[in-house]
Amino acid sequence: MAVPKRRNTSSKRNARRANHDKVAAPNIVPCPNCSAPMVSHRVCPACGHYKGKAVGKAPAAEEK
Repeated sequence: MAVPKRRNTSSKRNARRANHDKVAAPNIVPCPNCSAPMVSHRVCPACGHYKGKAVGKAPAAEEK
């Protein structure tokens, strides 16, 4: 049976365990319609367009 030759320090142990909780940042791209920053493959929060079509409602400030 395999037995560890030396004891791992708590910092080495914690560094190994920390890799399971990593979260990747969302991919931010400019909107092709209004050039506002948006998450790719989502409706633009600024203008409400997705793939060149108006899908969602535009904010009330822009409608006035």
